[in-house]
Amino acid sequence: MNFLVPLAALLGIEVNSITERVRNTIIVNALIVVFGLAGVSFLVAAGFIALAQALGPIYAALILAGAFLALALAVYLGSQIGEGRRRRELAEKRRSTETSAFVTTAAITALPVLLRSPMLRTLGLPAAAVAAYLLMRGGSDKSDD
Repeated sequence: MNFLVPLAALLGIEVNSITERVRNTIIVNALIVVFGLAGVSFLVAAGFIALAQALGPIYAALILAGAFLALALAVYLGSQIGEGRRRRELAEKRRSTETSAFVTTAAITALPVLLRSPMLRTLGLPAAAVAAYLLMRGGSDKSDD
């Protein structure tokens, strides 16, 4: 760490001011979380007291427990759906990369054969240029059916 301070000074970075800002931000955010949790706790307690006066303490506890378990289930299902979507996008990206690598390898392998024939050179080079353009563009004109 001792050798990073002079390097940072050379680059014009004030390490002390950055660490102070980060520390202050962490303290402020921690206080926001603490006070927010206290507020939510009092809201839950007030809801329980109101339900207990209307329905009784056992039913109030059961209703609040069911509501919080339903919320927990909803958050869990949402995270699973998001994870599945992320995995599908990652697999699609991997598949696209593998396809591009395969097509590139095939084109490089076929290039000497194309360059030997004058007719294939005349037709193959423009076709290869069009194919390369379509591959680089990434097929962005897919229709949303």
